[in-house]
Amino acid sequence: MATDLRLPTDRIVRPDKDRFLNEVNPFEAMMSRFDRAAELLDLEPGLYRILRHAEKQIIVSVPVAMDNGEIEVYTGYRVLHNTSRGPGKGGIRFDLQVTLDEVKALAAWMTWKCAVVNIPFGGAKGGVVCDPLRLSVGELERLTRRYTAGIISTLGPDSDVPAPDVNTNERVMAWVMDTYSMHKGHTVTAVVTGKPVEMGGSLGRREATGRGCMIVMRQALKHLGMPMRGATVAVQGFGNVGSVAAQLLYREGCKITAIGDRSGAIHNEAGIDVDAAIEHAQKHRSLDGFNTGERISNEELLTADVDVLLPAALENVITTKNAGQIRARIICEGANGPTTAAADAILDEKGIFVIPDILANAGGVTVSYFEWVQDRGGYFWTEDSVNDRLLQIMERSFIDVLELSKRHKVNMRTATYMLAISRVATVHRLRGIYA
Repeated sequence: MATDLRLPTDRIVRPDKDRFLNEVNPFEAMMSRFDRAAELLDLEPGLYRILRHAEKQIIVSVPVAMDNGEIEVYTGYRVLHNTSRGPGKGGIRFDLQVTLDEVKALAAWMTWKCAVVNIPFGGAKGGVVCDPLRLSVGELERLTRRYTAGIISTLGPDSDVPAPDVNTNERVMAWVMDTYSMHKGHTVTAVVTGKPVEMGGSLGRREATGRGCMIVMRQALKHLGMPMRGATVAVQGFGNVGSVAAQLLYREGCKITAIGDRSGAIHNEAGIDVDAAIEHAQKHRSLDGFNTGERISNEELLTADVDVLLPAALENVITTKNAGQIRARIICEGANGPTTAAADAILDEKGIFVIPDILANAGGVTVSYFEWVQDRGGYFWTEDSVNDRLLQIMERSFIDVLELSKRHKVNMRTATYMLAISRVATVHRLRGIYA
């Protein structure tokens, strides 16, 4: 939703935050939350305009020689939202649903996410519009390398550091690193994170996002006076984030009563054996056939009667259509953007404590920062050391946001945005405007 910048500069005229042209548009959702926090911070009009716009938006054509000899041309994006605090940081996703609006929103979310946990990165994101499941390994490699070459002018340990995201993984990051290194004429491990450990990746990186969710969820339960042991949890999404979070919560004594993935969901009031579910999912690549409870839909999982709901799969799964039926006391957003901005007010009215995505799932980028530091220093930490440092940062960040929430009498999402925006704005004030 655009702001009319032609109006007088002594005030900011913002969109009506109660109106959503498109509830599921990620950029509109991000900007409506940004507007609310900026208003509470009384952000100067000039800074408001700077932080509302991405610094750089790159669109590239990605020609790929297919296995059958034909040439296909894909579209790739890379957006740097803000690099005032450090290099752009954000994943690369391969998916048919990738759009420029989505990438812009995710890049901005990365700016706020890095600022919330106070690591020296800015926000970036990238993607290629494709169906990776229909591509061979060779085609995926050629796609990755040509996309990397197309955006190589922005990449670098001091400028833009990608990571895995939807439908990309350690192997894809290895191809990105190798392509960049071949252009530079020497190995540059710090250009990406989420690499194989053998290539300079960090121990604990794969589990970091799920572990971060567990840490902030534990803090939320403590804040609300609810015991961790015996707390009931529903997890939507059983990929890397959801399965790791479920396993760690299970080991902490929580009762995981519902889990789901693209094949559907399972509910068991007595609790689900998470280790067995992970073993099944790894063997069969989904939860299909794991019948240790009642089969339900993912929509039913979201409204299950549990203490904690962990949406760790897709964007926009909690909307105005189902927010009123949510029964969880706590929502911990493991996915990016699982709740629409329009649904926030409904959850507030119900008194649901929401740990927003840019705080809840920041464990991944935090350990990505650790990986970048280790690569640049050429010295690698033990997994225990990685996990201890992650624990300190996630707990401190949760407390910072909670204190701001109490002080300003706002919900956790608004407090998270206020903290992030204030940190980025402070750096802009100190640096000034280059002209």
